[in-house]
Amino acid sequence: MRQSQLFCKTRKEAPKDEVARNAELLIRAGFIHKEMAGVYSLLPLGLRVIEKIKQVVREEMNAIGGEELALSALQDPEVWTKTERWNDSVVDVWFKTKLKNDSELGLAPTHEEPLTNIMLNHIHSYKDLPVYVYQFQNKFRNELRSKSGILRGREFLMKDLYSFTSSVEELDKFYEKVAEAYTSVFKRVGIGDKTYRTLASGGMFSKWSDEFQTITETGEDTIYLDEKKKIAVNEEVNGPQALSDLGLKDEDLKKVKAIEVGNIFKLGIKYSAPIGLEYTDKDGIKKPVVMGSYGIGITRLMGAIVEIFADAKGIVWPKEVAPFQVHLLLIDGEKSKEEADKLYKLLTDEGIEVLYDDRDLRAGEKFADSDLIGIPKRVIVSDRALVSGGFEVVVRKTGESRIVGAKDILKEVKSEH
Repeated sequence: MRQSQLFCKTRKEAPKDEVARNAELLIRAGFIHKEMAGVYSLLPLGLRVIEKIKQVVREEMNAIGGEELALSALQDPEVWTKTERWNDSVVDVWFKTKLKNDSELGLAPTHEEPLTNIMLNHIHSYKDLPVYVYQFQNKFRNELRSKSGILRGREFLMKDLYSFTSSVEELDKFYEKVAEAYTSVFKRVGIGDKTYRTLASGGMFSKWSDEFQTITETGEDTIYLDEKKKIAVNEEVNGPQALSDLGLKDEDLKKVKAIEVGNIFKLGIKYSAPIGLEYTDKDGIKKPVVMGSYGIGITRLMGAIVEIFADAKGIVWPKEVAPFQVHLLLIDGEKSKEEADKLYKLLTDEGIEVLYDDRDLRAGEKFADSDLIGIPKRVIVSDRALVSGGFEVVVRKTGESRIVGAKDILKEVKSEH
């Protein structure tokens, strides 16, 4: 991509009503556009990051047997009434509307009910189980407070996985597989060493659930972390019973702020029983299907990555989710332009994703934009660097700079350092 052809531009200031650091930086860097409180549109750079995150999650979900589908956001009240979750006193975040014939519809905040209803057509026997299905879809929640940027939106992209199994034991085994897959996801997107499995309330579903919390001073949640055992307890459930169940001691725990980037629940028969999702076992006995649900907020994860790694100059993207791998900056005159054009072709021919800043701007403006956008490696083509024997390569995360000769530039941009 030539930056001169990129319609979205950087800006010096975020909207005055934006207080969240993640949204301020993403807006200023041209990744998202704020529509209203809690609602953001993805611009080309932002969409590239989201697609990178989705692909990591997709690969890990497929690896544990997940099948991808896509469900409707529009919801018929009938199936939700069976579980009493159409009631605003039970679920208070519904966006509801009416059709012209005066019948009600809702925009889905989650998808347990509609998917369980679909499975009535597909699960009848123990031979049909287990089923593991997931989707990437926008959810809608009428949040009272939406002051955390894309960490807490009224419309947001989620990966939600649902498991349908024949027994609690089978659910337990898959639940741990998902936990391992989540650990792999967070490691791949660059936050693995800061993210901890955290005991949390099971709410209406079970005694406990598990959250995945990423440590950062700007986090909304408070957790108590055992750094040696690498597990934590959410503040809302921190107490003798929770510590006993995890084998933790209060004196070993450190109080820290964190952002929740994923959660997993054992639903049991909470939804299958009222909706009537049953299977016939080997003995011909009908039993309710046992369920689990597993979520990762995709847009939320993008915001968390920004919060965790950003510095005073702007965003710092981990390599796997960066919109481009290299930010190529053209500085100076005709000789530099000739070399930059050649390098751009060389890198793109090798399959390396490059944002080429070929704009007619001062060097300082280009450097400032590059810092703000946060691509992992910057390659500067300038008369000065060419005289010194090659191109200047700057690592965004560390600021480390070095001159690299033309024959070594491919190896350099492909390296992890």
